[in-house]
Amino acid sequence: MYEGQPGGLLIAQHLAHMMLVQALRVHLTEGASGDANWFVALADKQIGAAINAMHTDPAFRWTLQELADRAGMSRSKFALRFREIAGETPMEYLVRWRMLLATDKLENSGDSIAKIAIAVGYESESAFRTAFKRIMGYTPRQFCHGREQIAQTADLETGR
Repeated sequence: MYEGQPGGLLIAQHLAHMMLVQALRVHLTEGASGDANWFVALADKQIGAAINAMHTDPAFRWTLQELADRAGMSRSKFALRFREIAGETPMEYLVRWRMLLATDKLENSGDSIAKIAIAVGYESESAFRTAFKRIMGYTPRQFCHGREQIAQTADLETGR
């Protein structure tokens, strides 16, 4: 349609972006048909405020009450609504978020496991290791060694 015409590629890219935005609007407006959905949770004004707080300061010692206060809700209503929308409890979400941040730090920083533990909200390396193993299925050290083995294998395959 716009091929070969000046600005054709740019127009096509903008049309694609507009279609994506419209699809997201429809999804948010019509909901996820009762399914738990983190995207819907983020879009919810009250639940989104609590999630934003967790994302902004994951190392903070969040309690259910503090998160409910951020959402402007009672603790029980907040816990129920969060689970209905997000499909997990606020504390399960927080732990999973912290583990995602930790794996990113383990992969991309030279920080020690103890330093990463503190950065993602654990007071001790031991508590962090226990939580990491429970959620991820292996220890942080095993995760690091697994990444090293994958990198070495890739180096061997590429001849580096």
